Amino acid sequence: MNSTENLLMVADSEHDANMLYAVGMFVPDPFIYLRLRGRSSIVLSDLEIDRAATAAPHCRALALSKYQAQLRRAGVKSPGHAQVIAAILRERKIRRVTVPTNFPLGLAEELKRLRVLITVARAGVFPERETKQPAEVKKISAALMMAEVGMSEAMQMLRATKIGRDRRLFHHNVPLTSERLRAVIDCAILQASGLPANTIVAGGKQGCDPHERGFGPLRANEPIIIDIFPRSAQTGYFGDITRTVVRGRASEAVRRLYDTVQRGQAIGFKKIRAGTPTQEVHGAVLEFFTQQGYSTGRRNGRMEGFFHGTGHGLGLEIHEAPRLGQFSNGKLVAGQVVTVEPGLYYPELGGVRLEDVALVTKNGARNLTRFEKQLEI
Repeated sequence: MNSTENLLMVADSEHDANMLYAVGMFVPDPFIYLRLRGRSSIVLSDLEIDRAATAAPHCRALALSKYQAQLRRAGVKSPGHAQVIAAILRERKIRRVTVPTNFPLGLAEELKRLRVLITVARAGVFPERETKQPAEVKKISAALMMAEVGMSEAMQMLRATKIGRDRRLFHHNVPLTSERLRAVIDCAILQASGLPANTIVAGGKQGCDPHERGFGPLRANEPIIIDIFPRSAQTGYFGDITRTVVRGRASEAVRRLYDTVQRGQAIGFKKIRAGTPTQEVHGAVLEFFTQQGYSTGRRNGRMEGFFHGTGHGLGLEIHEAPRLGQFSNGKLVAGQVVTVEPGLYYPELGGVRLEDVALVTKNGARNLTRFEKQLEI
């Protein structure tokens, strides 16, 4: 949307990326943000208003209790956000505001009854979020380091395992499960000031469902996909990394699968530069996989091959614009931060996925990920 439009948002900034981007401070309960005639204001409870002076100095902090008291004196029995918003807009002689697509429907209906005109910003309220400033790239890199800390702990634990009957892995004589390894990863991320969520540790056939978190015993000689995407507790920015490893010896078929995915990722990185159509990046990787004999489609009732996008934008949301997929639109722009995560999945072999994070520049892609890639450990 145009930065001169009057903008209204009501949300908490712990879960709403646009609100966090606008304000820069974490507030757990929904509050009011207004950008009127180019000036930003936030309406906060007495619990939050004092810290806003230091945490959000670019916003004028208004006391919710002050407006509620005024409205009660005017005869409004239980003034809520809608009545407060309408009162502030009347003060400034403004009748129309633009809201994001996820604006609460009930609140919108209340505002309409109070004669506030609402327009929905279909293209997003902060399109500039898509390109990252240098300070934002540093925050993403810091979150990525938290992910790498978790990955390092996972690799150390896997290396320390022993192989028992039925290829089961044991750590200190206790079976190593997806749940146990995930707990080690998540604890390491917490100690690094990150917030883990839905970390993936999926072995064997489980890895063929890309968002399967994984469960049960892990086994030797088969691929284990580890996908870690923590959020920084301090900044709210995300990191994202995936590695596929085999504890023990990989079969020749799995080695070839891994090598193909690694080469496909290199092709994706080579295609990434400002001005390249996002669809073209994905198409190049998919074409390479097909040329190598790895077809994509439905077989025996389930998808196999390369059936997800090559990557996605990364920032205050784990999945944000731009998308690098078969049906994605637009061209890459310098300053965007995207994942590059091709994968191949066949039930008889398991899954292989490798994911790094790239900063788009006019001359190519800069890999922000430092963690090594090694199939057998």
